[in-house]
Amino acid sequence: MKILITGGAGFIGSNIALEAQKRNYKTYILDDFSSSNFKNLEEFKGEVIVGDILDINLLSKLPKFDVVIHQAAITDTTLKDDKKMLYVNFNGFKNILNFCLSKKTKKLIYASSAGVYGDGPSPMKENQKLHPLNTYAYSKYLCDREVLRLINKKKFPLKIIGLRYFNVYGPGEYHKKSASSMIYQLYLQMKQNPPPRIFKYGEQKRDFVYVKDVVEITLKCIEVNRSVILNVGKGEARSFNEIIDILNKVIGTNFKPDYFDNPYQGVYQDFTQADISLLQKVLKIKPKFSLEEGIKDYVTNYLER
Repeated sequence: MKILITGGAGFIGSNIALEAQKRNYKTYILDDFSSSNFKNLEEFKGEVIVGDILDINLLSKLPKFDVVIHQAAITDTTLKDDKKMLYVNFNGFKNILNFCLSKKTKKLIYASSAGVYGDGPSPMKENQKLHPLNTYAYSKYLCDREVLRLINKKKFPLKIIGLRYFNVYGPGEYHKKSASSMIYQLYLQMKQNPPPRIFKYGEQKRDFVYVKDVVEITLKCIEVNRSVILNVGKGEARSFNEIIDILNKVIGTNFKPDYFDNPYQGVYQDFTQADISLLQKVLKIKPKFSLEEGIKDYVTNYLER
């Protein structure tokens, strides 16, 4: 099977590419390296296409793929250039969608986000009203809305699976800086500049999901013969205070958090938790790593090396 991964040098994309390679898929990567890191691909042996998803001329010259896994996007929610965010994330998505249709690709699997739910009720369900709080979330909302419009058409030729990733953490995110996971940022603070600083009073809760589970779920979608949008989370909400407690145990420290005011009031999700019942129904799997297991694996096998 021939697979194209856009954004394949980024955090989640590179993890997917390396695992797809292990499973003997003929794997290609398309990335413009504007917000990724070549070091993520040191073990990748497939073809790397350096290019932009906004370049329609480049896309028209690419060969046909059985599956496209679309991960390319701007993921920094603090970016203040709304036009750039929407242009890359939404127009880029439509370019990939049209590429799949023109090449008669069998399946498009794309990254959406839990950000589309905003401050909606939890556990968050795929069919609830969406309420994006920032431009990044709105860009993903537009992608999901376009997909739902298309897959409701009779005899639409392309199978499309949208994955609403919740808070993903793990190896390969190091280049993301302020857009990296709270787990990675707190680890760095506790190793380099303690004490760890978090918004008052650390009781914000997120559904954290380890990237190894995300990769397994994303590749499992290759086997699905329907169009659907799914939540990808652990199904549990855990606080920032809990992260610090777990990190203290793993790295052998005893730091207390330094609380400060949240500067992102009004555009910040205080609570996210995925309802993963549809994920389990469609894919017949669920995430394996608890937060404790995921952080331990991440720190001991990657960050401490």
